[in-house]
Amino acid sequence: MNFTLRQLQYFNAVADQRNFGRAAQVCHVSQPALSVQIKALEETLGGPLFERQARDILLTPLGRDVLDYARQVLGAADRLDQFAKDHSVGHRSLAIGIIPTIAPYLLPGVLAGLRTADVSLRVQIREARTERLLAMLRAGEIDAGVMALPAGGSELFELPLFEDRFLLAGSAGRLGTVHSDPDALRPVDLQTAQLMLLDDGHCLTDQALEVCGQDRSSGLINMGASSLATLSRLVAEGFGLTLMPELAARSETEAVPGLKLMRFGAPQPARKVGLVRRLSTGHEDWFDSLADVIRRVGEDIVTATRH
Repeated sequence: MNFTLRQLQYFNAVADQRNFGRAAQVCHVSQPALSVQIKALEETLGGPLFERQARDILLTPLGRDVLDYARQVLGAADRLDQFAKDHSVGHRSLAIGIIPTIAPYLLPGVLAGLRTADVSLRVQIREARTERLLAMLRAGEIDAGVMALPAGGSELFELPLFEDRFLLAGSAGRLGTVHSDPDALRPVDLQTAQLMLLDDGHCLTDQALEVCGQDRSSGLINMGASSLATLSRLVAEGFGLTLMPELAARSETEAVPGLKLMRFGAPQPARKVGLVRRLSTGHEDWFDSLADVIRRVGEDIVTATRH
């Protein structure tokens, strides 16, 4: 249709002011000029938008319907205009995806670090499982993803950032039955233990099964929890054992009384946390800056659990 943003702005002003003269003043135009544009809009939309009474202006049924759409269009136009202004002076935005077993523990420090480095940076966070994040990355819905590597995909660039080791988590009683010598504890020692893991689809579940040399067909595997926070509370009450990433260890032990942790003997099982982008994005400064912040925050968290 051949209507313009100016016509919608004039229409919205008349609807707000309920008076053509006052609307013209708000829009900084003459009343005849405003009336001409309203008339043109009515002709385009196929009917009158206002009931013109002696001392009042009322919206017609068509006008009420059009007003909602007009305000949506004007709002979107304002946001686009602000984006263009921000972009012209160097303001940037980033859409970052992150998996659920990393997000709660890493994000507060990362967002604080990004804000300190660039207060004008606008960051959009999307939390989803690895498969969904990779789909969003390939579709251009996010700029980068924080996940366990390797993610896979020849069209993606993966940058390892830090190592997140696995700890064995459970109640004191449960951990006491696993191995008499904690320094010699190996993942294979858990093959006869009741393991509780996240529900299917979490990459952490696949990693835990691989580390422990078990598969989903084992009657000792209980997969149903939706988060590490849920798992922590279950195993703290004695309902089995689970693998806890160092990244989550301090947060979960502080939140859950009775949750105990045990380290595996060397070499300790671990996952590699990294940052992934599309190869087509190319090498840009924002990616390196983001990687530096995530690496620093992640290493600080995992190092604190080792002392």
